[in-house]
Amino acid sequence: MSMRAGRLVATMLLLQQRRAATAAAIADELGVSVRTVYRDVAALQQAGVPIWTETGPGGGIRLVEGWRTSLDGLTGDEAAALFLGGVPSAVADLGLGTVLVAAQTKVIATLPPELRGRAGRLRERFHVDAPGWFGPTTPPEQLGALSEAVWSDRRIDVTYRRADRTVRRRLDPLGLVLKAGTWYLVAAHRRQIRTYRAGRIDDVTVRAEPSQRPDGFDLAAWWAASSREFDRSLLRYRCRVRLSPGALRNLHHYVGVEAASDARAAAEEPDDDGWRVTTVWTEAEDVAAHQLTSLMTGVEVLEPASLRTRLHEIGAAIAALNA
Repeated sequence: MSMRAGRLVATMLLLQQRRAATAAAIADELGVSVRTVYRDVAALQQAGVPIWTETGPGGGIRLVEGWRTSLDGLTGDEAAALFLGGVPSAVADLGLGTVLVAAQTKVIATLPPELRGRAGRLRERFHVDAPGWFGPTTPPEQLGALSEAVWSDRRIDVTYRRADRTVRRRLDPLGLVLKAGTWYLVAAHRRQIRTYRAGRIDDVTVRAEPSQRPDGFDLAAWWAASSREFDRSLLRYRCRVRLSPGALRNLHHYVGVEAASDARAAAEEPDDDGWRVTTVWTEAEDVAAHQLTSLMTGVEVLEPASLRTRLHEIGAAIAALNA
């Protein structure tokens, strides 16, 4: 076993014993840097170990509750369950609950080559977004049929409840995504890839003909891009602001990564004090007032005037309360 492989195993066993630890604590225990710990955590995540990080007070590096490893080999079904991240709700909803316990006692790195294909194929079709958001949920009634169609690459006919009406669709299912406890079907309709909330699908008929899967389709990458596009579609309120260097640098903590990235790209040259004028997009004026107030003395609203007035009123109320 190489030095790095031994360190990865040691990190995994340390977390297995403690359930959670800070990167600094792990670094001290193993005699490495904090940066090395984060690189090792990323490697374990890529290998399928259900591990994630949480920032802020009480945060740290955590394993999914109940996950254990004995470094034994994995069967194909166990590998499939583990590739879902070890999230109990996900594997139970998809009918993999009977192999979850066995999968959670093993490490994905021990997979022999002949089993990697099955595990990789499941990763292409099932995706878990943001572990740790899960609470008690009831899986959609049609999830079993959808899972069967996704796994067997079969075309389906569905009845889908849209916001305005119920429609019938013939779909090429491409994958299932579990986001914050809610299942979504990613499927192609007339070659256009779309997202359908599984709970709104009232009827599923799995057809005999195979589904058409776009060459090179990457479920996780498509979901990430689709999520970013959706997040951007919510940003409809434009405001011009003047930001201090620190406020611009930390803007993503308050308005989100996408909005902050756009604001930095649009920022004008710094003035004599290092402040820069830019455009920030948020969802609405109420949201903008809340987010920009968090920047405290690092922001000046230039327009619209109504938002500038809102921040003035908020600041005056805070000053009065703390006089």
